Amino acid sequence: MVFCKHRDCLSREERLRRSYYEVLRDELDQFVLSYSLVGSYNNFLRLQMPYPFVELRELKPRARIPSVEFDAQNSFLIIFSEDFIDKKHKKYIRYFDVNKTTKDNLLKHKYFPNVENFNRNLKFFETSEFFSLLGSLLPIDYALLIQRNQRTKVRYALTHFHVRIDWPIAEASEDLARELRYISKDLYEKGDKYAEDIQKKFFEYYGVPIMSGGRRTAAIVAAQYFRQFPGITTIYVSSSESRNLLRIDERGVCKSVLVKLPDSEIKKLAGTAGITQNKFTKNYVVARQRKNFICILNVKYDYTSHALPSEGGRLRELNPDTNWLTVSQEHILPKPSTLIHPPIPYKMVYL
Repeated sequence: MVFCKHRDCLSREERLRRSYYEVLRDELDQFVLSYSLVGSYNNFLRLQMPYPFVELRELKPRARIPSVEFDAQNSFLIIFSEDFIDKKHKKYIRYFDVNKTTKDNLLKHKYFPNVENFNRNLKFFETSEFFSLLGSLLPIDYALLIQRNQRTKVRYALTHFHVRIDWPIAEASEDLARELRYISKDLYEKGDKYAEDIQKKFFEYYGVPIMSGGRRTAAIVAAQYFRQFPGITTIYVSSSESRNLLRIDERGVCKSVLVKLPDSEIKKLAGTAGITQNKFTKNYVVARQRKNFICILNVKYDYTSHALPSEGGRLRELNPDTNWLTVSQEHILPKPSTLIHPPIPYKMVYL
């Protein structure tokens, strides 16, 4: 197992690459928040359907989520890797010449609406049309892969679309359980029931229910697989069932959802931020619904001691009843693309 290198352990060249990656990731954060949450809200509005706000109980660790899918919710899976993925990984991360982001491939699949004007530079992150390309490919099944361009050291590109994650859940669960020292080698070394419990905890570790749909399951399997890379990887997944944006990175997991807030709470938040209510509305409110204000709530989770490597690396026994995640931070986020206003601390999940 190769663990992600902390910035302090990197060479100057690697730090430069990490800084560049993080700047690009900040931009990508804003785009996916807008597409996943604000874009979905506007879809429901356009269809004259009530938006299905996520119940706060669904944001608690180990929550059971109603299994209803909403077609108007924008769904996608993005893998953003700091490293270039070597061909030896193609056994489990299925990216080939046929799903490279090229004009010929896009023409075959009719995925890119403006494909006649496609040029190879569009796939590079720093080009002005990159997010237009990304947005047009997001509805595709499976994952989009953004990775370091093989020919350069600090240039990132959307290299492949329709990328399948084919690492078995059992192997991903086994990998995590070995790392946390709940098993020494094999998933089934302590029997079928123990193996089943470990696989349930694997889903909990990444903040999704055991019966999650294809995109979310692929996302958590990919997150575990990419832990073997020396660089960092960020996974974004939005599903029609959960109505949240789940982000998995080197620090753990967080979820972003739309919430309805009354005028009284808006006044409190503006006071906390030290700004006028008008300024708050302009920079934090993504929509109005009668007397309610629609904002983005971001919830970060920490791992409990049961989900961290054991002390001294000792082998230990799994207790399925212990929580592996706990809510650590809650913030109201500024609207996507807002530059000068920070997230505002605001507790909602356990009220």
